[in-house]
Amino acid sequence: MVVGDFPIETDTIVIGSGPGGYVAAIRAAQLGQKVTIVEKENLGGVCLNVGCIPSKALLTAGHRFEQAKHSDDIGIIAENVSVNFDKVQQWKASVVKKLTGGVEGLLKGNKVEIVRGEAYFNDANTLRVMNDDSAQTYTFKNAIIATGSRPIEIPNFKFSKRVLDSTGALALQEIPKKLVVIGGGYIGSELSTAYANFGSEVTILEGAPEILGGFEKQMTAIVKRGMKKKGVTIVTKAMAKSAEETANGVKVTYEAGGKEETIEADYVLVTVGRRPNTDEMGLEGAGIKMSDRGVIEVDKQCRTSVDNIYAIGDIVEGPPLAHKASYEGKIAAEAISGEKSEVDYLAIPAVCFTEPELATVGYTEAQAKEENIAVTAAKFPFAANGRALALNSTDGFVKIVAREEDGLVIGAQIAGSGASDMVAELGLAIEAGMTLEDIAMTIHAHPTLAEMTMEAAEVALGTPIHIVK
Repeated sequence: MVVGDFPIETDTIVIGSGPGGYVAAIRAAQLGQKVTIVEKENLGGVCLNVGCIPSKALLTAGHRFEQAKHSDDIGIIAENVSVNFDKVQQWKASVVKKLTGGVEGLLKGNKVEIVRGEAYFNDANTLRVMNDDSAQTYTFKNAIIATGSRPIEIPNFKFSKRVLDSTGALALQEIPKKLVVIGGGYIGSELSTAYANFGSEVTILEGAPEILGGFEKQMTAIVKRGMKKKGVTIVTKAMAKSAEETANGVKVTYEAGGKEETIEADYVLVTVGRRPNTDEMGLEGAGIKMSDRGVIEVDKQCRTSVDNIYAIGDIVEGPPLAHKASYEGKIAAEAISGEKSEVDYLAIPAVCFTEPELATVGYTEAQAKEENIAVTAAKFPFAANGRALALNSTDGFVKIVAREEDGLVIGAQIAGSGASDMVAELGLAIEAGMTLEDIAMTIHAHPTLAEMTMEAAEVALGTPIHIVK
């Protein structure tokens, strides 16, 4: 039944409550706006509910199990180590619940009105929010669209009980004996790592010549070596052709090296990318310009072709990263409030939580050369760091890329344990316009992994202490 629909006025309406939407709503409220946020599913969006957070919880559990079984070399011998996967999933769910509950508390604490339902634009100042039993019209001065993305479904791999997207792979109630993963990007590589640690026999089918194409080969080589130790099979230049569900599993047919091959598994996970959630929202009717792929065109303040409507996150150009969406959410909220904030993506990090972790920020050496920037690049190995040795995690390196003329730090890449945390210092260095000398002269605590940042800067300056030049 549809109840009476009298328009409700708000200053700013935010559509989607993921890491872009809820951050935008809170910042807009902090800046004095009356804010309404619309969510059709769960507060926190994909990231908190079925993406970043639950996948890292699963990775943590798998890593703990793998370590418990294989720590003989440091004198830790555990017998009959087992996994209660039901309990793993319960723990993962508890982590998600704490964070999504926290988001709800933050929104309410900032006096943001939370509305459940799907939004549909009538025009540039009006939209309707619909759910199963009601429809409500809202009029607004400004809108921020933060509807995120969804997994791409490829031909002959329709999502089902045995053909999974990332959400399905995170919700499995059993550890697969055999798992085929189509796509060796961030999501595919991370979930391959998690399930391989739990003991699954994993095969990755990647269409490109390399997995994790967004990272340098010297970084991915370390990850591939680690995967090989876990028994993961990686097939590159592979074309997935079909999936045939059987009584107890699925048979995957693919082509590689000019030959057609088949492989049987309990499940197949498809992670070949994501598409923006910009359809069925009435955006065209509101006059919002989009590409053929459904990506919304925005300016440096995240403003669309309609002056009072903004878009952030996976639905605009750029990598589909949660922290990019959050950053853009702040920019959009500030722009609405009349501030001169603009996006600047130079120091935006990208991280993959494989084993070891990979992180990159700013320019790579190759990217700098493509733009004719003369650079100095220097690496320091984990194997020469005391803390890495004490952690028994010596695979990897820290690499700094600096402008040759003045030592200005413009990029960095880290492969190794703790890379996801270490990259923040280098992002700050780029953002703050720091030089190699600034980093080298910053006193770093000993023994820490962070010392390698200082050491890499010293290598670049030609004055290394803990490796021979």
